[in-house]
Amino acid sequence: MSITIEQIRNIAIGGHGGTGKTSLVEHLLVTGGVIPKPETVESGKTVSDFTEEEISRKISIHTSVSHIKWEDIKINILDTPGSGDFIGEVVEGFRACESVLLLVAADSGVQIETIKLWRRLNKENKPRFIFINKMDKEHADFNKTIGDIKEKFKVNAVPVVIPMGNGNDFKGVIDIIEQKVYMNTGGKQDIQDIPGNMKDSVEEARMALIEAAAEGNDELMEKYLEEEKLSEEEIKEGLKQGIKKSSIVPVLCGAATLSAGIHSLLNFFINSVPSPGGKTKALKDDDSEVEVAIDADGSCSCFVYKTSIDQFSGKLSYVKVISGTIHPDIELYNTQVNKKEKISKLFVCQGKKLEDTQELIAGDIGILAKLNTVETNHTLCTHDNTIKYLPLKLPQPVHAVAISAKTKKDEDKLNQLLQKTATEDLTFRIDYNKETRENVVSSMGELHLNIILEKIKEKQKMEIETRVPKVAYRETITMPASAEYQHKKQTGGHGQYAKVVLEIRPLERGEHFAFVNAIFGGVVSRGYIPGVEKGVLEGMEEGILAGYPVVDLEARIVDGKEHPVDSSEMSFKLAARGALKAAMEKAKPVLLEPVMNLTVFVDDQYLGDVLSDLSSRRGRVLGQEPIGGGIQEVKAQVPQAELLRYAIDLKAITSGTAAFEIEFSHYNPISGKVADDVIKASQAAKEGGAGSK
Repeated sequence: MSITIEQIRNIAIGGHGGTGKTSLVEHLLVTGGVIPKPETVESGKTVSDFTEEEISRKISIHTSVSHIKWEDIKINILDTPGSGDFIGEVVEGFRACESVLLLVAADSGVQIETIKLWRRLNKENKPRFIFINKMDKEHADFNKTIGDIKEKFKVNAVPVVIPMGNGNDFKGVIDIIEQKVYMNTGGKQDIQDIPGNMKDSVEEARMALIEAAAEGNDELMEKYLEEEKLSEEEIKEGLKQGIKKSSIVPVLCGAATLSAGIHSLLNFFINSVPSPGGKTKALKDDDSEVEVAIDADGSCSCFVYKTSIDQFSGKLSYVKVISGTIHPDIELYNTQVNKKEKISKLFVCQGKKLEDTQELIAGDIGILAKLNTVETNHTLCTHDNTIKYLPLKLPQPVHAVAISAKTKKDEDKLNQLLQKTATEDLTFRIDYNKETRENVVSSMGELHLNIILEKIKEKQKMEIETRVPKVAYRETITMPASAEYQHKKQTGGHGQYAKVVLEIRPLERGEHFAFVNAIFGGVVSRGYIPGVEKGVLEGMEEGILAGYPVVDLEARIVDGKEHPVDSSEMSFKLAARGALKAAMEKAKPVLLEPVMNLTVFVDDQYLGDVLSDLSSRRGRVLGQEPIGGGIQEVKAQVPQAELLRYAIDLKAITSGTAAFEIEFSHYNPISGKVADDVIKASQAAKEGGAGSK
């Protein structure tokens, strides 16, 4: 039976690792009648943690999709990982959903990954609400956790559900909207009246909730100011509008492993969480922006937010349908590669289990199978209304290693497997660095990379070697110089002859190269000048200090000599290379190293340690400022050579609580011992026959 957009809820579940996200999903699925009993993470049988790596490590690595029906409402639930190493999966899950449920543990309060997710949600103005989990644990404290949320997030956190007791005294939850008590009976729905000793607390919470709900709607606010009360339906509507505008952050609570608070949470999903209706942005063919209505009757379009390659089902494209309705056998157009794709089968899923479906309407989430040209971030739409939805806002990978197979015969296979991984995971990249002649893979952290490589090693029985990647240094000159070089070679037939007089001077950093023909009087024919420029460019490929490419140099040919028979473009190219080398020896060459812009997000208690560490890395701190939640944002510029293991080192310095972002800034001269060490390493590599620069 078909559903409407109003009957869909898409909810991503996020939070710090260990807050109970996967356990919560298990109990939601049990309560929704999808599975007969909940499994534990330790059992390795949960619906949402189903890959071999997740089962063995007992953590979520991928965002999984499941769904339930609750009072004729379809609720799509996306369980996202809690480790920052898998933030790409979280970004994908958040993109597919209209709202996010963040879990906070009642015994530990707001933790670093939740703060980082909150910051991301703020940037996107994404609706969110909070479930305080583990109310049954020792040291659980609902009021303290609410205070922690308000302090760290600076938001109007309004309880919709409050607990009956904390820790060992936790007996169940009270739903403020419904004015009901859901007793903790291990999953059975035991509804009772509010006990007398709790009525004052409930009334106080209800008044705060009514006031917050009224703020979500002008008409409700008017009524509230006149009557100081709202009906149950008005509260639900006010909350829905307030959540949609991100002006209210409702807070619920419970203990997932006891199924406590699950019924209230599901009722909240259907009554107060926004449906997918509204508009979203897209780009037309001319890159102008357009708004697309999320409408089942519109022209068909969907966005591919995730790609998975399954050994049995092949390539699976996870899609969020934006407009229209997708049916089997429909033909859609991939606007990224300008190719048509015929849709054969449609699926929805419960974890790893794919379920056939005959339609996916606007607002819904599903899977399209075996689409050859389709990748993550692609848009599929009808050919008469071509658009592109905005791509995922993914962070840059921050941890890199050089990689190779131990045996030559495995190299091609390893590269294919790494490319396949990069197709599925856009926060994992593989690049061949021509300068250092290394394959370099980049990831979001050591754990992220280790899981990828261990999977390849175990499944393919392949030995892999990793090492710290070489830095792509540069060379340049610091003063003008000139030199002449004569290339002369006599063979049996025509000889080779060319003479070039070259002047060089340094350019501003980032100007790369300039070539000037300053020949007067035709002493060198115009036809040989391109050979001179080629010779200079070839000579700049390998500098004279350590063999690194030369940059930011102007070369000017001012004089020369040619032979009527023995001169050629090749002769002038070789002469120009010789003249460049001779001139560079006089021009005080220096090494340049890449410098990175580094942004570190660090807990107040570790700020001093991080600043001290940056100083030891030759870093220059540009500034720092508090960004809320006890987190400082530190901006610095640090040489790339000092950051090759920063993901590992920062984790050790801050007990895994900090995060960082990195991007290339500029090249900077180096001298003294640092330069000497680079030159020695380059010479040692050449003598060892490595052939790398």
